[in-house]
Amino acid sequence: MADLWHSRERPETKTSGAGRHGDAVELWIPITIVAAFVQNLRSGLQRHMRMRMGTTGATFVRFGFGLPVAFALLGLVLWLTGSTPPQTNPAFWIWVTVGACAQIAAQALLVIMFTRRSFAVGSAYSRTEPIQAVIFGLVLLGERAPASVLLAIAISVGGVIVLTFARQPAGQSPRSTSVLARLLSPTALIGLASGTFFGLSAVAYRAASLSLSGPNFMVQAGITLCVAITMQTVVMLVWMLARDRAELRRVADAWRIGALTGLAGALASFGWFSAMTLQQAGAVKALAQIEMLFAYATTVLVFREPVNRAEIAGCALVAAGVIVLVLA
Repeated sequence: MADLWHSRERPETKTSGAGRHGDAVELWIPITIVAAFVQNLRSGLQRHMRMRMGTTGATFVRFGFGLPVAFALLGLVLWLTGSTPPQTNPAFWIWVTVGACAQIAAQALLVIMFTRRSFAVGSAYSRTEPIQAVIFGLVLLGERAPASVLLAIAISVGGVIVLTFARQPAGQSPRSTSVLARLLSPTALIGLASGTFFGLSAVAYRAASLSLSGPNFMVQAGITLCVAITMQTVVMLVWMLARDRAELRRVADAWRIGALTGLAGALASFGWFSAMTLQQAGAVKALAQIEMLFAYATTVLVFREPVNRAEIAGCALVAAGVIVLVLA
């Protein structure tokens, strides 16, 4: 198994992976799909946590309870591959710090949206993350996405926006507010900011992982995840100790569901980091829109809720974007 992982070509920072051939180029696709499925589970758990504690606590749960899981995953990868951790460098520490801070901000904004009546509006804008990741990738890393990837991103993001606007909140008419008012609403702006920080963190994590000298993409992803989640846990723990110790007690009281949330969050993050070591962050996040299909599948198959035509059209667009991206 060690030979298998060592034999995979390490992607260079300024290549998208589209021009290379081999298992490593294709492996990012199933990794991303699995990560999206697990993140769908984590989002549901975290939304439940928000009903039991504040924004800070619900954000901390993902990192604090995910910390031991991340180190266990890294240890497992090192053991299975027979690898040794590579030496870090200044570039790695700069990028991983940017990514960790941006992810805290993005996650906090996302949790805030869970409490707002117009959550769907904000969620739509947070899903512009792939587009913003492409922009950050171009500006910060000089990565240029192929036209086919840009088309796939546009289709999938369009589908997500259709989905999030397809079902109006109870008692609210589609025309009860103007389009402009909805675009400029506080929730929409929160969602847009969340997507911005998520896009920045994705590109920063990719840069951090690629700055390591190997030995393989899973070890690079694991080290990046462990360092980032340690930073995030420490920062948020210090914040709560200084500002809101009662929140720490609420987190401790909810340790059972918190542990599940941390497990799902760490597994999903390990998948994202691995995929983004192999492929551009924008492409990975575009394929990750398949999470919306998982959410709607749960709605229909588990909860037996009906879907309308707009929701079917949105799902079809997301699926079309995923297909275009995979074929590209």
